[in-house]
Amino acid sequence: MSEKSQNLYLQYINTPSLDIEICDVTLRDGEQTPGTAFTYKEKIDIAQRLDAMGIEIIEAGFPVTSKNEEKTVRDIAHLGLDSRICCLARAIQSDVDTALSCDVDIVSIFLATSDIHLKYKYNKTLDEALDGAISVVEYAKDHGLTVRFAAEDATRTSVENLIHVFKAGEEVGIDYASVADTVGIMTPQTVDYLIREIKKEIKTPLCLHCHDDLGLATANTLAGALAGVKQIHGTINGLGERAGNTPLEELLLNLNMHYGIDRYDLSHLLDLSQVVEKYSNVPVAKNKAVVGANAFAHESGIHVSAILKKAETYELYPPQMVGGERSFVVGKHSGKAAVMFISKSIGYELADDELKTVMERVKECTEAKRGIPCERLKEMILDIKHKNESAE
Repeated sequence: MSEKSQNLYLQYINTPSLDIEICDVTLRDGEQTPGTAFTYKEKIDIAQRLDAMGIEIIEAGFPVTSKNEEKTVRDIAHLGLDSRICCLARAIQSDVDTALSCDVDIVSIFLATSDIHLKYKYNKTLDEALDGAISVVEYAKDHGLTVRFAAEDATRTSVENLIHVFKAGEEVGIDYASVADTVGIMTPQTVDYLIREIKKEIKTPLCLHCHDDLGLATANTLAGALAGVKQIHGTINGLGERAGNTPLEELLLNLNMHYGIDRYDLSHLLDLSQVVEKYSNVPVAKNKAVVGANAFAHESGIHVSAILKKAETYELYPPQMVGGERSFVVGKHSGKAAVMFISKSIGYELADDELKTVMERVKECTEAKRGIPCERLKEMILDIKHKNESAE
């Protein structure tokens, strides 16, 4: 990252260095996006691409859901990737047995801890549910698994109860205590408070898993990292239940630009996003940060004129950083510099009178809400040049 692209105000903030690792949950929580189901080959491809980027942990799936899912998780675990492979399990011994058969590195055993889940999902008290879960955690530890003990709906659980749950897990040797913002209720301020309160009592490394129901998943995840969370979660394109999870691409860019974490190969991001868009059949919004079609597209004449002189005027980071390309769009707000530049890029030099005519036609088309792709612009230019030649 260019020094000139850094946030000028960071110099006024005592920003700690972050000790984090990333767990991508696209293949599990991302696949829970309504209407999305990845094929075996698609999951293998995504896992290999995540590994190539340097993602430390890949949650490969929920193997008890089907024999095909179990085989997929097992085969991903046997790919020989540098990433550690994780799978999800309920607090049931047979789920752990399935995880063991998949030969994963980490099992994420989850237990809902909020009053509403305890009453309506389990019909148990917290201690009744916890006793059963702890015995399963002990079983997983006895069989050599790294255990992430996850509190589902943690953010609608009292701090006291959450600490009680994690202390019980800590006593039997859990490797991670995971806080799940299952319904996306948190804000950066409440995340900071919750994580700091937990860390006063719990020494086990914490994880944070955020959902985007209020559009704050990325901000909340970063707040958690700043408060001392070790493992942070994300999905490609923000896939997931309802409004989705923390978008991996946003998380990686923020970690790089604001906190100097540059060990991930960001040049694969756009390609990975497009692959997952295809596999999931979930379109990425054009104005989506980092990977949207308009992330590096410019139409405004003022913007284009400035960018042609110095890209940093209207681009925070170069498109190539994430595997993208800058594009200039001809439209209602385009100025002469943009139209001249785009015309040159498709092989045409315009005289002053030709440029004026092109500009007039562009305005007519855009005001009629007709787009002007390069092919349409080319047709305009050829028509104008042909008429000029005929007039001569």
